[in-house]
Amino acid sequence: MNQRLKKHRYITGFDGVRTLAVVAVIMYHLMPYNIQGGYLGVPIFFVLSGYLITDLLNQEWHQNGKIDVWAFYQRRIRRLYPGLVTMVVATAAYITLFQRNLLFNLRAVVVTNFLYVYNWLQVHQGQSYFDRFGTQSPFVHLWSLSIEGQFYLFWPLILLFLWVVVRRRQPIFDIIFIGAFLSALAMALLFRHGQDPSRIYFGTDTRIFSILLGASLSIVWPSASLKKDLQNSARFFLDGVGIAALLLIIWMFFQLPGESDLNYRGGMFFFSLLSVMLIAAVAHPGADLNRLLSNRLFSWLGKRSYGIYLYQYPVMIFYEAKVTNIAQHPWLHALIEIAIIVLVSHLSYTYIERPLQHFDYHRTKEVLREFVKRDSRYGVKRIWVVLAAVVCLTAAVGSFSTQAAQTKAKVSNLQAKIDANEQAVKKHNQAVEGNSKNKNQADSAATISSSASSASSASSAASSSTAADGAEKLTADEQQKAATLQITAVGDSVLADGSVSLQQVFPKMYVDAKVGRQAKDAIGILQGLAQQGKLAPTVLLSLGTNGPFSDAQLQQIMQIIGKQRKVFWVNTHVPTRRWQDQVNQALNSAQSRYSNLKVIDWYAYSKQHSDWFYSDNVHPNEYGLKFYSSFVAKKILQGE
Repeated sequence: MNQRLKKHRYITGFDGVRTLAVVAVIMYHLMPYNIQGGYLGVPIFFVLSGYLITDLLNQEWHQNGKIDVWAFYQRRIRRLYPGLVTMVVATAAYITLFQRNLLFNLRAVVVTNFLYVYNWLQVHQGQSYFDRFGTQSPFVHLWSLSIEGQFYLFWPLILLFLWVVVRRRQPIFDIIFIGAFLSALAMALLFRHGQDPSRIYFGTDTRIFSILLGASLSIVWPSASLKKDLQNSARFFLDGVGIAALLLIIWMFFQLPGESDLNYRGGMFFFSLLSVMLIAAVAHPGADLNRLLSNRLFSWLGKRSYGIYLYQYPVMIFYEAKVTNIAQHPWLHALIEIAIIVLVSHLSYTYIERPLQHFDYHRTKEVLREFVKRDSRYGVKRIWVVLAAVVCLTAAVGSFSTQAAQTKAKVSNLQAKIDANEQAVKKHNQAVEGNSKNKNQADSAATISSSASSASSASSAASSSTAADGAEKLTADEQQKAATLQITAVGDSVLADGSVSLQQVFPKMYVDAKVGRQAKDAIGILQGLAQQGKLAPTVLLSLGTNGPFSDAQLQQIMQIIGKQRKVFWVNTHVPTRRWQDQVNQALNSAQSRYSNLKVIDWYAYSKQHSDWFYSDNVHPNEYGLKFYSSFVAKKILQGE
């Protein structure tokens, strides 16, 4: 890149645009804290990349009459690879030494990130981007860098072809914009209500529209044509457009959750268009927004925004794996994590990214010769290279470790238990449904009667066997009442874990539980059950493990169930997540507003008993299920 281009980028307000990268990082950083609009930081990143990269290529074409594609690749590799390789290798080494439950498939993760195809590995493996509770990978956020890497590979060639063949700006803009529209259309057509949208979220074909919109902006809004002096009317108009776009972006950030249908049927495309308008205003050197967003702090953070994006997930995941009481002081831990992320990003930028970006790789042999000399001028600095080699070797050992398959087996024990429960519950539900539809048929009655009898016996035996362990024992009257009580239970993985135990106590209980379910997902489930006449007079809910819910969502749930039914809601024991107290406080508050709602305080009952849970400290283990089922059963029977 020549000096003219460097200078011009600065004159046209590059610092102001770079501030938007900081904003995008902050938005994206909030997603792991269950801020629902955090995912919208990525479209801003994409639009920024499309605009800045295409603008530089356009300038090169118009100034030199050609685009040096190989030089472009070298600049991108120098800028992006040092930080990416450092983060991936260091994270792999840490996993190998301290968090071996994440070893599974590590080799494929490392290789696909280096090749910028990691997003397609996530699609192939069926990973969910919206599972707020399952074991998260510290690499999960790198899908967006893979899409950008694929864009950097092909875009210079495509743009060069357009300038050579089409030549004129307007038709080039039209072609790029139509390409963006087709990508957004593919997202809308592939989306299916009720299905996890991660395939659409990760896919290059369904996400490239944000980058293309930024690229199209650079065609009609080239930085070389933007003048610092503007008439007041034009400046006020530009500021008005930028402020309006910014306000709408903020509104969508708080109102549009990642799994909303609207999001995939035009919402994200509209958000990207808003980002285009905001970037157009901020990039213009004559706009007040540009001057407002250009300052030393934002410039400092902007230079490190790439590192902040890279290191945020590893820091958060590794930190929260060691600190198991996040819910007690969520904001304190959030501030600590942010401080660590910024510090690590600064060190990476200062000592790795910037030096390697400007290193003359033609001198590699010369540097290596000097490095191995006994009286090398590098002196004690060579210790850092030795440490880097150790980290790389450790990462390689973990990536090729045969323990990966064993690790997968260990972490899937709970899932295997839930899968087995699912099959047992399905059979039990069929028996319950058969009885409700054929009340006069003797076979169905006998089936449920037999089920109730066996369940009552199992419950009695379980109560006797666990009495010594401290679990509350159901009385004979309670067991008889439980055998005839009709209950509809809807919940997440905690309910799925305890479903069989509860159905042994309540043989007429119908259970609909699913891993990863949130309160908003239960709304549709409850509506369907109500329409099918499957909502029993008593409803048990177990929701909140995977994230908080709004007052509007809770109100909708209670309206669907109706005032004529009794509702029991098991609160959450999830100390490793920030929303635990938020969920439990919301339920306590709701209990005072709805006379038919009773909260079962599983959190208070179990919080001092870590031995009741699997290693995640959330799902009751075989021992803990004795306490879980008897406690929940007692509270339901006492409230009836």
